[in-house]
Amino acid sequence: MATHYRLDAGNPAIVRLSARDKHLAKAIRMVGPLDYKLSGPPYAFLVSEIMGQMLSNKVADVFYQRLLTLCAGNVTPETVGGLSDEQLRGIGIAKSKVGYIRNLTVAVNTGKVDFDALTEMTDQDVIRQLTAVRGIGNWSAKMYLIFVLNRPDVLPFEDVAFLQGYGWLFNTDDWRPAAVKKKCRKWRPYTSVAARYMYEVLDRGLTKEKFHLFKD
Repeated sequence: MATHYRLDAGNPAIVRLSARDKHLAKAIRMVGPLDYKLSGPPYAFLVSEIMGQMLSNKVADVFYQRLLTLCAGNVTPETVGGLSDEQLRGIGIAKSKVGYIRNLTVAVNTGKVDFDALTEMTDQDVIRQLTAVRGIGNWSAKMYLIFVLNRPDVLPFEDVAFLQGYGWLFNTDDWRPAAVKKKCRKWRPYTSVAARYMYEVLDRGLTKEKFHLFKD
């Protein structure tokens, strides 16, 4: 059974983040308690990330549901390995992504990617291990760190959804990595927690109205 997590006013991460960043503190109050559970299984998560690269969440979800149907509801190296390239292309994904999924499947089957071992690695080693597979970049690796491994201090500045929340919070369109890193330095060591709130304000449509620090 998936482990559930809850972020509320009494959580040490929320206490620290709220004390260090008044903008984020207000966003946290606007969202309120945040419940989440980890994504998985790991292989299926990475396949979905590969499929979703450069696509909207809505389109990516449609494609992944088609894959689930082909795999009888269980996306594993075995079920995906049993599909032909034509079947994978029939989902609607690009030929290059079929190749990337094949690369991941081979890496898992040969032990090049060991999901159990990843849980014991540092963040940087996890990124290094996953990005060694052609088709998995820093963005996918960071999503894995945050949503599968629940690592607390990951800054996903490569992710457009995160940047939209970030831009709304600080009223900026300067999304340069150096600028984002500098601005978010105060979130450490709970950067991933702050990032979850950036995703949440976007999902809830809060970013449709301009952020005002002192306006209710």
